[in-house]
Amino acid sequence: QVQLVESGGGLVQAGGSLRLSCAASGRAFSIYTMGWFRQAPGKEREIVGSISWSGGRIDYADSVAGRFTVSRDNAKNTVYLQMNSLKPEDTAVYHCAAGPGGSNWFYWGQGTQVTVSS
Repeated sequence: QVQLVESGGGLVQAGGSLRLSCAASGRAFSIYTMGWFRQAPGKEREIVGSISWSGGRIDYADSVAGRFTVSRDNAKNTVYLQMNSLKPEDTAVYHCAAGPGGSNWFYWGQGTQVTVSS
């Protein structure tokens, strides 16, 4: 069992930066692929990025590639999402998730709101 808690969301102006954190409980954290997702009002949830258990593979959605960076610290049971050059269209609730890889996600956090003003 893994419990996930996101933090770091808030209100930022366009062009600004935020760093989200996702703290996990449970000793199995280091074996899971971790993902960041977002869902804006009226839109479907979309994956933002993911990182393999070792950090050796990191993937990004085209919409955030070059602006967002996913990283993890297995010693701290934490995964991060560094968001730079934020745009109003990045406004959404951001969730982290854990799973075995591919499109399988077993555990979800409650989400943290990110609002980017123009």
